[in-house]
Amino acid sequence: MSWSLRFLGVGNSQAAVLLGASSAVIESDGEPLLMIDCGQEALTAYEGVYGGLPDALFITHVHMDHVGGLERLFFATYFDPARRGKVRLYVPVGVLPHLQARLADYPGVVAEGDANWWDAFQLVPVSRGFWHAGQWYDVFPVRHHLPDTAFALRLPGSLVWTGDTRPIPEMLARFAGAGEIVAHDCALRGNPSHSGLDDLEREYPPGLLSRCVLYHYATQADGVAMRERGHRVANAGDVLALAEPLPAPGRPEVP
Repeated sequence: MSWSLRFLGVGNSQAAVLLGASSAVIESDGEPLLMIDCGQEALTAYEGVYGGLPDALFITHVHMDHVGGLERLFFATYFDPARRGKVRLYVPVGVLPHLQARLADYPGVVAEGDANWWDAFQLVPVSRGFWHAGQWYDVFPVRHHLPDTAFALRLPGSLVWTGDTRPIPEMLARFAGAGEIVAHDCALRGNPSHSGLDDLEREYPPGLLSRCVLYHYATQADGVAMRERGHRVANAGDVLALAEPLPAPGRPEVP
């Protein structure tokens, strides 16, 4: 079995149209397994690549460039009897109240009435992690705005997707210690909610930086400038080969 990560978009909220809203899909043998975040542009990109809609998503946080596509996904799913109630949404428990307030609590989600926003989905609240398609994923908090409002995803031994964050050396020492590729939020210049290149160069050792693939930047020129400083920078549409994930602790590896 081969594993890969496909970047649907790499831009920040202001660059989402030009660079695509930051989002990716974990693939197994070239097939989509799990979509990470769902901005409007990301859902459009997903449909363009795979010719359909996602069956499973992980949500890092609820800024609209990361969840704006969920409204369109709701309508497409709710009115499809074959999909209604079967699309999995893995949502960290700290994020769930904000997602409820931002999208699910709108009065009268369909004009016909008699519908709840959650009827379209299979909600799976997560804390330290979750199982999906026979594989364990770790979930851990990052530094973005207020505590416990944004979370990262780890496919052990294979990938860490930070989501929007400031540098998190203490978390990556724990969750990226098995050679994982680290898809990391990084712009040319940081701010109180996002990492800048100077921040990562200051906070991370060279060995970790060499495994980082940077995304969530502002312009194509910024991406070029980060590459010129020797860093790996993702483009929308890039597909990265991933190592075979490690088995979950306590679970024997299947030969």
